[in-house]
Amino acid sequence: MQTPVSNSKFVGSRVPFLFLNNKKSPDRRITSISTSCVCSIWNNYHYKRRTRMATDNKLRHVTSILELPSGAEQNSALHAVILGEALASEENDLVFPSDEFARQAHVSSPQQYLEMYKRSVEDPAGFWSDIASQFYWKKKWDQPACFENFDFRKGNISIQVFLFRLYHLYLHLFTFFYTHTHTHTHTNTYLYVPCGISKFEYFHGYLKPRLNWFKGGLTNICYNCLDRNIESGNADKIAIYWEGNDPGFEDSLTFSQLLDRVCQLSNYLKDVGVKKGDAVVIYLPMLMELPIAMLACARIGAVHSVVFAGFSSESLAQRIVDCKPKVVITCNAVKRGAKAIHLKDIVDAALAESAKNGISVDVCLTYENQTALKREGTKWQEGRDVWWQDFVPKYPTTCEVEWVDAEDPLFLLYTSGSTGKPKGVLHTTGGYMVYSATTFKYAFDYKPSDVYWCTADCGWITGHSYVTYGPMLNGASVVVFEGTPTYPDAGRCWDIVDKFKVTIFYTAPTLHVTRYSRKSLRVLGSVGEPINPSAWRWFFNVVGDSRCPISDTWWQTETGGFMITPLPGAWPQKPGSATFPFFGVQPVIVDEKGVEIEGECNGYLCIKSSWPGAFRTLYEDHERYETTYFKPFAGYYFTGDGCRRDKDGYHWLTGRVDDVINVSGHRIGTAEVESALVSHPKCAEAAVVGVEHEVKGQGIYAFVTLAEGEPYSEELRKSLILTVRKQIGAFAAPDKIHWAPGLPKTRSGKIMRRILRKIASKQLDELGDTSTLAEPQVVEQLIELADC
Repeated sequence: MQTPVSNSKFVGSRVPFLFLNNKKSPDRRITSISTSCVCSIWNNYHYKRRTRMATDNKLRHVTSILELPSGAEQNSALHAVILGEALASEENDLVFPSDEFARQAHVSSPQQYLEMYKRSVEDPAGFWSDIASQFYWKKKWDQPACFENFDFRKGNISIQVFLFRLYHLYLHLFTFFYTHTHTHTHTNTYLYVPCGISKFEYFHGYLKPRLNWFKGGLTNICYNCLDRNIESGNADKIAIYWEGNDPGFEDSLTFSQLLDRVCQLSNYLKDVGVKKGDAVVIYLPMLMELPIAMLACARIGAVHSVVFAGFSSESLAQRIVDCKPKVVITCNAVKRGAKAIHLKDIVDAALAESAKNGISVDVCLTYENQTALKREGTKWQEGRDVWWQDFVPKYPTTCEVEWVDAEDPLFLLYTSGSTGKPKGVLHTTGGYMVYSATTFKYAFDYKPSDVYWCTADCGWITGHSYVTYGPMLNGASVVVFEGTPTYPDAGRCWDIVDKFKVTIFYTAPTLHVTRYSRKSLRVLGSVGEPINPSAWRWFFNVVGDSRCPISDTWWQTETGGFMITPLPGAWPQKPGSATFPFFGVQPVIVDEKGVEIEGECNGYLCIKSSWPGAFRTLYEDHERYETTYFKPFAGYYFTGDGCRRDKDGYHWLTGRVDDVINVSGHRIGTAEVESALVSHPKCAEAAVVGVEHEVKGQGIYAFVTLAEGEPYSEELRKSLILTVRKQIGAFAAPDKIHWAPGLPKTRSGKIMRRILRKIASKQLDELGDTSTLAEPQVVEQLIELADC
């Protein structure tokens, strides 16, 4: 029997992902690891061999977290790095949490993770009920927390269909026919909507089966974000630090002050006729009034639909026509960098277009953003337009809470596809509340002393889950930034980090770092595109000074929260890997026939079984919901993403499967080619799309952003292509390298590949809406460089 290494202080505190006996060529870099770390790894490894946990089908792909990486004892290239002790520089790096970080983490070891994960998949109702009980419920759910159906062959997709709601529908209809109550006709059916029921309740609750968590429980997410935190002693804690577009403009609100502002707006909305279940469209930049508006809607049970304040009037009108809001909330203008954008003009055009389609909005509540435009320069429609500052502050600072069922709608968020009608993703209250709060707490290892900043806009799901709801449910202090990361210079973000002493920074890792300390940072998060290993190492080495773990998260608008993500302190990270599933999430990789693939593999990423944050339907298009997400692979939720699982069970996202390029019969993931390009020392970023090719069917077209100061040259173009040939193969060599000063991205870091495809195909008259881009001028620059 192996004798444990004697250093009791570190026994069991570190993951055994390290080779110790390399008979061929001991790696001298191992000296960078402390003796205590080696003792810990050695003891954990042998402890695991003696006390292996019993596994079943649900755990087979996560128990590898307790094992030595496959082939590690023979692989001298495996390089172990400790946070704060060494730089990550090798392709096969394993980055460990430091002893100090792991000891203080919410999940401090793989054993602890596995125990929690095991319960979350074997007893999901019990696991999530225990977590949900930490929040305030006016009335607890009176039935099992969850019951599900993910297989469309067994009926409509749902987690539970409640016949008693159909019974209530019958009673309402009976009352209507005998009392001639005023009703509204639902345009998609031949039934009548009973009086007093909103269209959201009618559609979501009466006609369609849906996913259900904590059904029957009564709660309110605004109450849990604000009142609960105030009652626990956080009234004077800063809830929001606000930084304006121009340096020197800043503000803050405590939780108590934030509640006052929310209640005033809630009272105003009620006064103009907004009721539970009514829709409110919010078209605001990142002012404090944006999260205030979201919380105010939630407080009274209204359904908010935030539209990114960069969408065109046509896009905004499309969303207004679809959800038929009672009120639109906007501001007169916003400055993005040095440019002023007149948002009110965009709203006016959208409302005019909506009226042509039969949808009129009676109230347009407009906030005067004086740093961008004075009210005297704002176009105005009397009788409809209302200045926020003239009315809202006059209302009381207390507002009664509307207690809603856990399955009542919370918000509607439209995802813009490359073609066709945007999808109205509908999230409900209880499950989303529990899931967004829990993922925030564990994925960022949140502590009450942290100052948190996510650079995403609330117009995207990231801003919902990880700017407003997730952080505030945990009582976090949040930074909200109105401007752009490069104005007035490329160091703006780091100036803000230093000013507010940000400790958790969640962003797209493509920012410049100059002359700033960033010493307050302790956890980094990566959002947007799947991060490649080179970008990961830059984020780790440069931004985090090799001391901050990175939560390289994978999730979707539809999932409501993180699905596959590292837990800082729990296990070592591999640069570029999203690592392991969050609690309750059961990812599987299937082949083209929908058959699960075991062990090391590459295929389609699916999820089996439900999780609390899952969206419930696509608004007024449940058929599309089933067809898009559940019919491709029966019995699973299909993510639309490709994924590779390595020998050690780590997950690597390879991009959207519709981003797979078929070159002469070879299926090549765009993310794979992008990672190869970015591994070139002179390449800062790359995006790859497919274009038609006369011989190969499809060709590979690569947009490449070079490292700062690197000139374009034919030699460099050839060198980039050669790099791809060496790493992947000749079949994956790009047919075209398109020099790109920047890539068209949303403010949340998502590359707009639709635009890149149109540029690559020379379909410039079909570029469509580019107003959502963080830097719209990038498109013109790319067009100018098309023939270079």
